[in-house]
Amino acid sequence: MSLLFEPYRLRDITIPNRIWMSPMCQYSADPTGPLIGAPNDWHRTHLISRAVGGAGLVFTEATAVNAQGRLSPYDTGLWNDTQEQAWATIVERVKHFGAVPAIQLGHAGRKASTVAPWDGHASLDPSDPLSWKTIGPTDLPYGDFVPPAAATAADLTAIVDGYVSTAQRALRTGFQVLEVHAAHGYIQHQFLSPASNTRTDEYGGSFSGRAKLTLDTVTAVRTVWPEHLPLFVRVSATDWVSEEPGLEAASWTPDQTVELARLLQARGVDLIDVSTGGNVPHVRIPTGPGYQVRFARRIQTETSLPAAAVGMITEPHQAESILAAGDASAVLLGRELLRDPYWPRRAARELGAELSPAVPRQYARAF
Repeated sequence: MSLLFEPYRLRDITIPNRIWMSPMCQYSADPTGPLIGAPNDWHRTHLISRAVGGAGLVFTEATAVNAQGRLSPYDTGLWNDTQEQAWATIVERVKHFGAVPAIQLGHAGRKASTVAPWDGHASLDPSDPLSWKTIGPTDLPYGDFVPPAAATAADLTAIVDGYVSTAQRALRTGFQVLEVHAAHGYIQHQFLSPASNTRTDEYGGSFSGRAKLTLDTVTAVRTVWPEHLPLFVRVSATDWVSEEPGLEAASWTPDQTVELARLLQARGVDLIDVSTGGNVPHVRIPTGPGYQVRFARRIQTETSLPAAAVGMITEPHQAESILAAGDASAVLLGRELLRDPYWPRRAARELGAELSPAVPRQYARAF
């Protein structure tokens, strides 16, 4: 029996296998007008095809909790009724094809109001009518991005409230897994890391101060997200600055990630989705096959929370070995599922396993 194709139960949800699609922004939503932030035919095709392809869990892209929290004007959100209705039709079809629909909620903070990535890696010009004023822990910008405004306590309360109201909408929409995005240099990660958070109030300074926004967010979300449904948190386990001697105190580190995971579990989190980086520009990241798996392993072995691994996991036997070694409880595939939406079905053939969800009858003759 292949571990990749064993069902995985969290609370009352059984995910049919351990191959999950990672959140990946598509930069394809309308930037203005009545359909701003609503998923459209592109998102529908993108997400449903991965359910047909056999992924056990299908994540949305990072879905903004308010308009200010979008990475770009072309990102999806879930802060109004039109968006909620558009997501509902997609969620129903993802379920129909046997996958568990999952939503990642995020707020980009100082990395918001950017151009689409195929147009560069930069903020929108402030004179662009599609741009908006961003917020961060302080007015320190991310690299060459437009400097944000330092978030006030009222701003942070509004952000937490945004996560709560969006979680309620996600529940009505039919999502079965919710993930708080606290990675990749977005608002939660910005507050966690001393590389970006130099505040001296209750939201800064010590580890507990820097973790306050994330812990407050998760606590509030768990009050409206039902007990029978799983709650995940995506983390960047390191800023990669700590890999350089003498700079550990100036960044977010794997040790702090483990400490955070324990606190998150006490607040009702069921799994940690482990990535890295995104908060400090121009750091050296030693990429390679499975380069982030060792950080998931620490969560698995040093806490009682399960972890999911992500990052250059491309081959079926590689993914199987990660689970067999106990390094993770599931794998999340990103770019590999862009290249091959039917990767789970290919993996099942290579590993001699039976795949659930079943092949749609229209495609059965090919399998």
